[in-house]
Amino acid sequence: MIGDIPELSLADLYSKSIADFSDRPAFTLNKKYQLSYKEFGAEVDKLVDIFNKSGLNAGDKIAILGSNMPNWAVSYFAITTSSRVVVPVLPDFTAFEIVNIMEHSEAKALIVSAKLQYKISESLSNKLSLIILMDNFEVIKENPGAEIIVPERPHYQDLASIIYTSGTSGASKGVMLSHSNLVAMNQLAQVLFPIDENDVFLSILPLSHAYECSLGMIFPFSRGAHVVYLDGVPTPSLLMPALAEVKPTMIFSVPLIVEKIYKNKIRPMFTKNWIMQFLYSISFIRRGFHKIAGKKLLQTFGGKLRFFGVGGSKLDAAVERFLADAGFPYSIGYGLTETSPLLAGALPGKVKLQSTGPHLKGLEMKIHNPNAQNIGEIVIKGPTVMMGYYKDLDTTATCFTKDGWFRTKDLGFLDKDGNLFIKGRMDNMIVGANGENIYPEEIESIINEHDLVLESLVTVVKGKLIAMVHFNYEQIEALHTFNEEAVINLQERVTKVKAELLDFVNNRVNKSSKIVEIIEQQVPFEKTATQKIKRYIYV
Repeated sequence: MIGDIPELSLADLYSKSIADFSDRPAFTLNKKYQLSYKEFGAEVDKLVDIFNKSGLNAGDKIAILGSNMPNWAVSYFAITTSSRVVVPVLPDFTAFEIVNIMEHSEAKALIVSAKLQYKISESLSNKLSLIILMDNFEVIKENPGAEIIVPERPHYQDLASIIYTSGTSGASKGVMLSHSNLVAMNQLAQVLFPIDENDVFLSILPLSHAYECSLGMIFPFSRGAHVVYLDGVPTPSLLMPALAEVKPTMIFSVPLIVEKIYKNKIRPMFTKNWIMQFLYSISFIRRGFHKIAGKKLLQTFGGKLRFFGVGGSKLDAAVERFLADAGFPYSIGYGLTETSPLLAGALPGKVKLQSTGPHLKGLEMKIHNPNAQNIGEIVIKGPTVMMGYYKDLDTTATCFTKDGWFRTKDLGFLDKDGNLFIKGRMDNMIVGANGENIYPEEIESIINEHDLVLESLVTVVKGKLIAMVHFNYEQIEALHTFNEEAVINLQERVTKVKAELLDFVNNRVNKSSKIVEIIEQQVPFEKTATQKIKRYIYV
């Protein structure tokens, strides 16, 4: 045992689930096909047999490049339970990035979906000993005459996965997670929010990201739950009918998805004319509106939802107030790929506004070098902390304090009840002219509360704070279709909204955080897999 964590590998979790939940549904591609736990096990066995006959040793790296589908999960468990190492690749990586990851990880084999096969160059194919099509596990390149190798069962301390992060800083690093890291994460998640075989997960985030892989795939699989994938990108036209049909009890999401629903569908209902706007400005009436909208929203999600996890970045405060008033079963989580990933979580009905909740039981957390406001770097210890960055001992060393705490590089503080409040990334913090700390993420959250803003990014240009803003053009059009304003062109309307927004923000921030200029960002910002803005592109 490691503390309260049993010394198990993913192979141990896998075997138990196949035996315990044999006839229950495991994974479904919506409207296409379904695999029971028993059928899933048979598919895993077939794939492991291909690996063995291709001469792949224990510890050899096998990359997965594909969209969410049951066969992605088959691939993952076939690799990890047979003592090989999985390298999940984000589907939106460029062909150039994929080559870098394949070469850096020294991957010998690749499982790729038909839709993403075009990203694999001929020169990359030539370097691989095995290529398998994920859609049907057809071998499209093999290693003839290879020696048959049957590796021993993995040890719990073995390397299981190398995940290449595409962070907001722009530099991808290979995060090494062991079997024990992932098993520990699984156990801590069950303590935080217990699930069982009656739960149905609707998976809408990329499986190649640690968040969805650990919590949206390994976690439900270990408890006999059922995971459903969409056959395509989760656009409203695909998502809405799927919600009604699947009736999920569990969904893991990122803020952008629920923020879009609120800003594009819910908020406009309450601001469509001046009478509604006046009523909506009265707090007890607003809460009543939110309750009514919340009941409708829950029905839209299928009516059985008991957990809507929000993680990956900070949730807009206005959207969170709506969810809280509405009684929507949302939960806030905070974590990093390097920590398998979850570190803190607040459960439905117990969320403290704008907090990520307390750290998980089984982990230690503290604030390192706090300032006068008790804000400092969040550091942690626990069984979910990564083994290190692959082939990068120097960077790994900088991630730990001298006494062994993992440095998250996030700034925050803990309240008297142990709830964690995140202020922003250390790398993003701006030191003002008078030496005061300015947290751009905090200013952005205020900007994003404005009805006509979809997203924003705050940075410094020549010593002055500026905000790049992507407006809700659809709403700007809708609000200016009355009387003589109908003939004003969109650009003039945006100019007017920019002036209003400047007042809106600067009346709500302290002197050192006031914005000097707003620059229009006409297209959405480029984002990571968890829909965080890639700041390095714009700063």
